[in-house]
Amino acid sequence: MEDLFAALADPTRRLILDELTERDGQPLFEVCSRLMTKHRLAITRQGVSHHLRVLEEAGLIATRRAGRTKLHYRQTAALERLAQRWRTEPKARPDMLRITVTSVFVDDQAKALAFYTDKLGFQPKTDQPAGDFRWLTVVSPSDPDGVELLLEPNEHEAARAYQQALAQDGIPATSFQVDDVERAHAELTDRGVVFVQPPTDLGPVTTAILDDTCGNLIMIASPPRTAG
Repeated sequence: MEDLFAALADPTRRLILDELTERDGQPLFEVCSRLMTKHRLAITRQGVSHHLRVLEEAGLIATRRAGRTKLHYRQTAALERLAQRWRTEPKARPDMLRITVTSVFVDDQAKALAFYTDKLGFQPKTDQPAGDFRWLTVVSPSDPDGVELLLEPNEHEAARAYQQALAQDGIPATSFQVDDVERAHAELTDRGVVFVQPPTDLGPVTTAILDDTCGNLIMIASPPRTAG
């Protein structure tokens, strides 16, 4: 690596690299001409040739013959290795917020667990006693270490009122993404899931809404379509 630092320490060699960056594949006479006309450097062809040889030995340029002419090309691999030597990955801020758990209120945790696993296809993740209830979560089988869905008891009067108000107004409590709403609708219907809204094209997305039997309406939606 010392030869790389030595090659870059010379200002003339740095100018040569600048010129090859501007127009790669130059012969010796063009490099000389650019140094003289653009930078007013009074340097012999032998001097430029020496600088080019030092750059080549350091891996900063490569040469290729075109007939009787030797062309010089800038090489970046050595510089990239140099940059990697001291590169450190940016550390996440300790106060960076992350979503690890989200929740839906349910009127019966056991019934909810059966529905979300047997009918919707989620898999159990955490099941721990929490007072009179359980800390009960499920996850997508395609992302078992991803966001957990907490099946949270609607024991509090405010939770029940909130849940009932959403359902009565036809507002989904949450939304899950599927690749193909039509296909998911057909498969879930075959499993006995009841839909209150069939697949509906809403422009950028297609949605359908199901009843989770635990007091909630749940939307399934396709990823937004991109224009084009």
